Amino acid sequence: MIYKVLYQESRDEVPVREQTETLYLEASDVRDVRKKMADKPYNVEFIQPLTGKFLEYEKKSAEFKLEKL
Repeated sequence: MIYKVLYQESRDEVPVREQTETLYLEASDVRDVRKKMADKPYNVEFIQPLTGKFLEYEKKSAEFKLEKL
C-alpha cells in the first residue's frame, strides 16, 4: 500500500504549517511506515493511506515520487 507522509524537517523545531513537507512511501501498514522513518530526523505529523481515487489524484501531482527507504 502507498502512504502519504506529512512531516517537518526537524524534530527540534516547532511545527509550522507552511514548512510541512510530503513524501510518498510504500509499506505494509502504518507501523511499517513509522519503522522506516525512525532513523530520519523528521517530525512525522500525519500518515495517510492512499487507495483508489485518492491515489490516482496524488499520482497526477507533479510532486508525486515514491520514496525508497
